Amino acid sequence: MTDYHISVMLDEVIDALEVRRGGVYFDGTLGGGGHSLGIMKAGGNVIATDLDEDAIKYAESRFIGEGMSEKFTLVRDNFKNFLRVLDGLGCESIDGAVLDLGVSSHQFDEGERGFSYRFDAELDMRMDRRQELTAEDVVNGYTEKELLRILYEYGEESYAKSIVRNIINARKDHVIRTTGELADIIMKSVPYRKGGHPAKKTFQALRIEVNGELDGLGQAAEDIVSRLRPGGRLCVITFHSLEDKIIKNAFRLMATDCICDKSLPICVCGHKATVKQIKVNKKATEEELAENNRSHSASLRIVEKL
Repeated sequence: MTDYHISVMLDEVIDALEVRRGGVYFDGTLGGGGHSLGIMKAGGNVIATDLDEDAIKYAESRFIGEGMSEKFTLVRDNFKNFLRVLDGLGCESIDGAVLDLGVSSHQFDEGERGFSYRFDAELDMRMDRRQELTAEDVVNGYTEKELLRILYEYGEESYAKSIVRNIINARKDHVIRTTGELADIIMKSVPYRKGGHPAKKTFQALRIEVNGELDGLGQAAEDIVSRLRPGGRLCVITFHSLEDKIIKNAFRLMATDCICDKSLPICVCGHKATVKQIKVNKKATEEELAENNRSHSASLRIVEKL
């Protein structure tokens, strides 16, 4: 197993959480455990979830090695099941939470996981290898219409028609099984693209579809906020515009009192703000950008429970 890379915006997240000694904090996207370890070193206790068995094993070993054996609880589950996880542990409320969305560097670097076009491997892309649906199933089994929707919505791919047409033609002859084969098809479908590999957007779209990354994301943020103690904060790091828009809209809604149509003379919705948004420098520092390539596309949003 390759090591996990540096956690994105680690210092900014730990500072924003204002960790209370003995408090309970939720790390919904454990990865290599960088944010969780930072919380524990600051005096907090951590409940963390991840779908990836590698992440759970790696972080557990790391935490024990750091002498944190009594300060963490790790659960292999989706952070979107936050309420179920907390109820299962008998935990009613938490002091703060962090979500570092997207795919970990470890998953990209483990070529056999099929997340990256840099390696020739089976088309997998599952964060949770217990699930059945893989990228191979999507590429070979989805209809032309479904593939177009995925590439347009999740990849914002302007050459979706050309890519999908060539995928459909290729799979008439044989099953498309590897990342290398798919990347070759895409490269023949897309003119030269400055600033990134031609397959980047398609691979992102397939990964999002396979793992349902955007499904229920806004609701998950609301669920976490519902269990925050007053003054507790939720920090969310996003890596592309699609997930950032969902979090932005969820935070805005939770920070707004009346959500009635503005044409109405009085409020009839009864909606009350549950958080206030914390203004931060949303991007990584120049120092972090130089050390951690993953931080280039990262944005940080924070809300505090009223």
